Amino acid sequence: MRALAVTPIHLPSEEIRRRQARYDRLAPPGLSVELRDVGPAAPGSLDDEASIRASEHEVAAALARAGDGWDLAFPDCVLDPAVPEGPAPAGHAADQDVPVNGLLRLSSLYLSAMNVRFGAVVRNEAIGAELRRRLTAYGLDARTAGIEVLDLPFDAVADAGAWNAALGAAADALAAAGATAVINGCSAVDVAEHRFAARIVDPTALALRLMVIGGSA
Repeated sequence: MRALAVTPIHLPSEEIRRRQARYDRLAPPGLSVELRDVGPAAPGSLDDEASIRASEHEVAAALARAGDGWDLAFPDCVLDPAVPEGPAPAGHAADQDVPVNGLLRLSSLYLSAMNVRFGAVVRNEAIGAELRRRLTAYGLDARTAGIEVLDLPFDAVADAGAWNAALGAAADALAAAGATAVINGCSAVDVAEHRFAARIVDPTALALRLMVIGGSA
């Protein structure tokens, strides 16, 4: 299976290489992922509602011009920009037949199907509001224990040490609210999954495994 991933923001080449190496490491046997930058018209970070909507527009455009040769596509973002919110497990990019998956959609629906009550952590308030909107659209409010904001700068996305250092108090709060799992609200961070009061779920790693299962079903 060949999968196309599109970044939600315009990134420098060194960050693209870091994220591509992460996909190469996480992709299960039978799946190869090619990461492409969304393009210079997209914002450089997601810090407010306007940048999130602009990201969604540019990701949709990038998916629409993806071309042939892909078995599936997905945004490299836990906010699932341009992923359809309807009842089908995957939508399609405009004007083409490539199924479009969402990292949050796949991981959160899986946890819900396994009767896991989960929370999520995010980098900032704007991302938290959009993630909550997405979970509501997916019908998962009843399974969600809460969303904790880490209040980290964008640079922390590439700094696993800084991100993991901020996770402790957030995981404690979500565990106290009844979460047994916590979705890490960034697709590009390596997390220490078993260090905290609740299990930290890497939504990218989980979603990639589910893509392979779905492709072979």
